[in-house]
Amino acid sequence: MDRVALKERTREHAPAMAARPPLPLGQILDGDCIEAMRALPSASVDMVFADPPYNLQLGGDLARPDGSHVDAVTQDWDKFDSFAAYDAFTRAWLAEARRVLKPDGSLWVIGSYHNIFRVGAILQDMGFWILNDIVWRKANPMPNFKGTRFTNAHETLIWASMGEKARYTFNYRAMKTLNDELQMRSDWVLPICGGQERIRKGGAKAHPTQKPEALLYRVMLATTNKGDVVLDPFFGTGTTGAVARRLGREWIGCEREPVYRDVARERIEMALPLDESSLKTMQSARTAPKVAFGLLVETGWIAAGTQVFDRKGRHRATVRADGSLVSGDADGSIHGLGAKLQGAPSCNGWTFWHIEHQGEVKPVDAIRQLYLLATEP
Repeated sequence: MDRVALKERTREHAPAMAARPPLPLGQILDGDCIEAMRALPSASVDMVFADPPYNLQLGGDLARPDGSHVDAVTQDWDKFDSFAAYDAFTRAWLAEARRVLKPDGSLWVIGSYHNIFRVGAILQDMGFWILNDIVWRKANPMPNFKGTRFTNAHETLIWASMGEKARYTFNYRAMKTLNDELQMRSDWVLPICGGQERIRKGGAKAHPTQKPEALLYRVMLATTNKGDVVLDPFFGTGTTGAVARRLGREWIGCEREPVYRDVARERIEMALPLDESSLKTMQSARTAPKVAFGLLVETGWIAAGTQVFDRKGRHRATVRADGSLVSGDADGSIHGLGAKLQGAPSCNGWTFWHIEHQGEVKPVDAIRQLYLLATEP
């Protein structure tokens, strides 16, 4: 039998390869997150962002000095009989997260002092390699009304790869541009979710721990690429899905509470994806003010795709997702592009670039001042 005939015969008798089940992209999976993740193929997602139950140990109701009640997490999904029960739950969902992540994927977990240290130890025991712990410092935290402890003004995020030698995505240049040409640090000052972004049902918060979109915006822009698949096992009201849709990422959510699923679907449907040109990211040159221009983009004060222009109307540019600007074939930070277009050695982009805001033409610095006023403690 010649080699060609042998090859054909071998192919005929070879067992058929099992078809890989399609991923439920853009879907919220009902029920327990561990069972839902078990239905997903192995090595199929690029990033897991997890906001698991914090297992809060509050010790009674919280009240303000005027006697009014403080909304806290009192739902059954945050209650565990013991630390051992919480640890077992953590190992179970982390095991599934590790199975579905690609070898070059990464894991993000956010938590408070109640749970993040236990989660961190367990994920290290399971083979994850911690790349950074990020401190999300809340620009406007809730005070400690009893005056018995320091004001709890931050939460911690752990960013981990699949192992010490594993490859992972980090868009360093986009992060530097987002931070007005300074290296992005591991302490992030962002406001808590409030105002129009805070989803309410019947006058009450739809979810007690809704995360701000700016936080997920930075996480995704830093550690995923367009078209990557992001899985959120604790989907809640869909912050991950809404931001993924804006940034051109695919998403899968797991959520067992029907009311949260309904809110999330409605919210994600309203999230407008950015166009292709706005999704491109880059790095440029020069110095950073106290509030980075990229922070205004992250928090939605200046949307990606917005047109900015100089006062005399000689130059126009489009804001991109990482806070850079593009004008024709030229791009750069608000300062770098302004200098480039003028042929000048430097430029204060805050005063050079203008924007239409509420029917008036204003320098982008005016939007920065509005942001500072809105987020001051």
